[in-house]
Amino acid sequence: MKFTDYPTELILKDGIYFSKIKSAISYPESGNGDCFQVEENSFWFQHRNLCILEAFKKYAKIPVFFDIGGGNGYVSKAFEEKNITTILVEPGIKGCLNAQKRGLENIVCSTLQEAHFEYESIPNIGLFDVVEHIEYDVQFLKTIYDYLLPNGLVFITVPAYQTLWSNEDIDAGHFRRYRLSEIEKKLKTIGFEIQYSTYIFSILPLPIFFFRKIPSLFGFNKKSSDLKKVKSEHSLKNSSLDKFSNYFWNMEINKIKKGNKIHFGSSCLIVARKEKKI
Repeated sequence: MKFTDYPTELILKDGIYFSKIKSAISYPESGNGDCFQVEENSFWFQHRNLCILEAFKKYAKIPVFFDIGGGNGYVSKAFEEKNITTILVEPGIKGCLNAQKRGLENIVCSTLQEAHFEYESIPNIGLFDVVEHIEYDVQFLKTIYDYLLPNGLVFITVPAYQTLWSNEDIDAGHFRRYRLSEIEKKLKTIGFEIQYSTYIFSILPLPIFFFRKIPSLFGFNKKSSDLKKVKSEHSLKNSSLDKFSNYFWNMEINKIKKGNKIHFGSSCLIVARKEKKI
């Protein structure tokens, strides 16, 4: 569904809304282009989408969704296919152009702050592997709080466990990885109430430790963002491995549907509600 309530400060050009100001972002210049070549065939992006959608179906009341820092629109496209009005807010022009190739219509090339949406006007915000790219994460989450309607929801995914930090995190422009308790504490301090939180990708921490963390410790993989390597990591061509992983992915989806927690995984998924102030 076409979104029409855009701030007058935005400039429409070739079907994309642009802000007048452009801030620096902690994300590699080639990031969106590389992801665009990987996303459609990636078990990781596919499973993350399914987890996010199940959480949204369970907790959201209003079918309008702002995908902040949503890159190439891979999540936004999945939401639109479920008849959820979705607005992609992405500061990188390459990501916006790729989202347009996917057929998305509601695209804003900007940060949320520079787009000039009104405070307390957005019912649902998604931050999917975005917060780890923000140096001052609490300040950023406070801004998200201000834009949400009273009782509005924020849906977040972030990479888990600082112990898994490797050269891949450096190349990706990350400032940190999180434990669930850490991101929950920051959200509660701001004024959010946690509706649901869990780890996802329960079988990935050990492979990440052995194939990313250890090589990084010993000085290997100094430049880890090789596209061929990334494509290989994101695809599961072995049928037995595919069956093994699908068992766990299905288990995770069922737990999210029921509101149950997964106690271990390489990513965190959090749903938090803006508490209505009296």
